[in-house]
Amino acid sequence: MLVQEKQTTARTQAENDQIRLSLRSRYDELSAEYEQAVLQSQVLRLVEVGDTAGDDQADSGTKTAERDTAQSLLRTILDRRSQFEHALARLDEGTYGFCEGCTAPIPVERLEIFPSATSCVGCKQTRERRAA
Repeated sequence: MLVQEKQTTARTQAENDQIRLSLRSRYDELSAEYEQAVLQSQVLRLVEVGDTAGDDQADSGTKTAERDTAQSLLRTILDRRSQFEHALARLDEGTYGFCEGCTAPIPVERLEIFPSATSCVGCKQTRERRAA
């Protein structure tokens, strides 16, 4: 059994501060997006409650589909926000930028594209092959 050791980064405090600022900024954007989606969902529900007279099956189906889409959007935003929370926690622990699977450094290019990445490309591909 392999024991994962806590990785330490060779990043400077200024680099960590910049990363934290970037992660926090995206987290805040997602929080604002979530709040906006919640408001839109509430408006959708109010319209549904007040506008059901004369609905046929197609109208009911459309409203159900819209409600499901809104709920899916909320779940997606919460999931992405949770990923950024996890990235911030890893930054505080000193493990940000290292694969949770093999502890190898995650390439900077990957982190620039996907800042909340927790695995290197190799581990991610292996996990996706096993899931398929």
